Amino acid sequence: MKWSEFFTSSVGKKLVMALSGLFLISFLVVHVGLNACIWANDGGVMFNKAAHFMGSNVVPRILEIGLFAGFLLHIIQGFALEFQNRSKRKMGYQVPMGSKGSKWYSKSMGLLGTLLLLFLIMHISHFWVPSRITGLEEMHIDVTNGSIVSAGAPNAKEYHDLFGRMKAVFTHNPLVVILYILGCISLAWHLLHGFQSAFRTLGVSNFRYIGLIKALGTGFSIIVPLAFAMMPVSFYMGWI
Repeated sequence: MKWSEFFTSSVGKKLVMALSGLFLISFLVVHVGLNACIWANDGGVMFNKAAHFMGSNVVPRILEIGLFAGFLLHIIQGFALEFQNRSKRKMGYQVPMGSKGSKWYSKSMGLLGTLLLLFLIMHISHFWVPSRITGLEEMHIDVTNGSIVSAGAPNAKEYHDLFGRMKAVFTHNPLVVILYILGCISLAWHLLHGFQSAFRTLGVSNFRYIGLIKALGTGFSIIVPLAFAMMPVSFYMGWI
C-alpha cells in the first residue's frame, strides 16, 4: 500500500481506525485510573494531585496533543468509513439476515460514534475548557502531610480544584448525570465491537487469541464504562 493510500483506501482507513482506536483505549485506562482517585474520600487531595501531575508535566502535555490528534483521526476516518459503507449498501438483503447477521451495535458504530462525539464535546466543555482556558478555583494542600489548608499557610501548594469542579457539575443537575450515564452506555456498546475489531484489522486472527481478545474486550467494555458512569452517580448520591 502506498503512503498516499493510507488515509484514502478502504484498508488504510480501517488500519487508521484500528491504531487510533487502540491508542484511545490506552487513554481510557489512564483516564479511568486517574479519575478513580475521587473515591479516596480525602476531599479531592489525591485526585487533584494526580490531575496536577498530568497537567503540568511536559510528557503528559505532549501526549495530550497526540490524544486530540487521535480523536480527530478516529472521528474523521470513522465517518468516512460509515459514508463509504452506506454508499455500497444501496440495496438491502432480499432475505432478512435476522440473528445470522452482525450484531446491532457492530452495524451502528456510526450512530454510537456520533453520540460519543456529542458526549465528548459536553465533557470537554465541562472540564477541559475550565482546566486549560477559563480557569478553576484553587485548592491549597500542605505538602508535608497532604491536608487541605488555607491560602498562605506554611508549606501550602496550590492545585487546580478539578475535584470541586466535578462536584459542582454532578451534584446540581440530575439531567447532566443522566447524560453522562447515557454517554457511558454508548461507550460500552462502541467498545464491545471496536475492541476486538481493532485486533482483527491488525491481523490477529488465530482462534486461540481471538477468544482471549474477545473475553478481554467484553470485560473492558463493561468495567471501564461502568466505572466512568459511577463517578457522576457517586457525586450526585453524596457517596464521596
